Amino acid sequence: MANIKQQKKRVRTQGRERTENVRYRSTIKTLTKRLETSVAEGDADRVAEAHRELVKTIDRAASRGALHANTAARKKSQAATTVAGAAS
Repeated sequence: MANIKQQKKRVRTQGRERTENVRYRSTIKTLTKRLETSVAEGDADRVAEAHRELVKTIDRAASRGALHANTAARKKSQAATTVAGAAS
């Protein structure tokens, strides 16, 4: 444990940031599963809505630094592939 006041503050701040990053990553996993479920059911409206929400969340997580830019691009590409597979 840190002895210095500023380091104690950094530990608290990093804890909050870590929690937020975990929340973003968890939400992305949930939305990905929701998209796959919508594709399996074949409802085009739900697929479009789920894809839009997933991409928006991925972009937000990447801009805040919760995801690396390349990871965000890969996840968006995988989502687009899933949607394209549903359309055909």
